[in-house]
Amino acid sequence: MAGSKEIRTKIKSVENTRKITKAMEMVAASKMRKAQDRMRASRPYAEKIRNVAAHLSLAHSEYKHPFLVKRDAVKNIGIIVVSSDKGLCGGLNTNVLRLTVNQMKSWETEGKKLSVSAIGNKGYAFMNRVGANVKSHITGLGDVPHLESLIGTIKVMLDAYTAGEIDQLHICYTRFINTMKQVPVIEQLLPLTAERLGTHPTEEKAEELSASAVIKSAVQIGAAKGHWDYIYEPEAKPVIDELMVRYIESLVYNAVSENMASEQSSRMVAMKSASDNAKNVIGELKLVYNKARQAAITKEISEIVGGAAAVA
Repeated sequence: MAGSKEIRTKIKSVENTRKITKAMEMVAASKMRKAQDRMRASRPYAEKIRNVAAHLSLAHSEYKHPFLVKRDAVKNIGIIVVSSDKGLCGGLNTNVLRLTVNQMKSWETEGKKLSVSAIGNKGYAFMNRVGANVKSHITGLGDVPHLESLIGTIKVMLDAYTAGEIDQLHICYTRFINTMKQVPVIEQLLPLTAERLGTHPTEEKAEELSASAVIKSAVQIGAAKGHWDYIYEPEAKPVIDELMVRYIESLVYNAVSENMASEQSSRMVAMKSASDNAKNVIGELKLVYNKARQAAITKEISEIVGGAAAVA
C-alpha cells in the first residue's frame, strides 16, 4: 500500500485537475449558448437563399451558371473539412474525420482523385498526417466565425471547380442537434442540382441521420418541385453570379457555425464527465488514505502495547 504522503499528493493533484476541468466546463457552457444563438440566427438566411437557389436551378434562364451544370464524368472531387482549432471536446473531431476518411477511401477505390481544404487546426494537421492533397486551409478562427476570413480559403476550391480541376465539391462538418447529440454529415456543395437543394432538416429529422452513413446529405429533404422562371434586372448573368457566390458563402458559414456550436457542447459534456470522474477518483483515494492511516495507527498501538507488556 502506498504511503500516506504519496496518497495525499495524488489527492491534491486530482483536486487541482478537477478545478481546471470544472472551470473549462463553465466557460464552455457560456460559449455554447452564444454559439447556439449565432447558429440559429444564420439558419433562416441559409434556408431562404437555399430555396431561391433551388428555384433558380429549375428556371428556364438563358444563362446557366457553371455551379448549376452537372459534369458528365466525375474524376476529381474536392472536400472541405470543418473541424475545431482546439482539443478537449470529446469525440467531435474524431467522428467527423473518421467519416471523411472512410468516404475518401471509398472514392479512391473508384479511381477518383481528391483535393482537400481544411477549416480548423485539427483537420489540417490530420490531413497532413495522412498525406492528403491539401489545397488550402485556415486556422485560428476563434470563437466567432468571420465570413471574410472563410471565403478566401473556400475560393480556392470554387476557382478549381470553375476551371474544371474538380468535378464535385463536398463539405464535411458536425451538425448540431442538441446539447447531448451532434452528428457528422457530408453535404454536396457543387454542382447545385434540384435533387440536392431545398432546406435543412428540422432537428427531429436531423436526429434520424446516421453518423456511420457514407453520404447523408441534409439538403435532400424538401427539394424544390415544379418549374420556376424569373425576370432579371439588369440581366441574368451578374444576378445569378452574385447569387451563387452568396449561396456558397451562406452554406460554408452555416456549416462553421454549426460546427462551433457542436464543439462547445461537446467540450462542456466532456469537461463535466472529467470533473465527475475526478470526484470519484478523489473519493477512492481518500478511502485508501484513511485505510493506510488507520493501519499506521493500529501498528503504533500494537507496538506500544507490546513494549509495555515487555517492560512489565
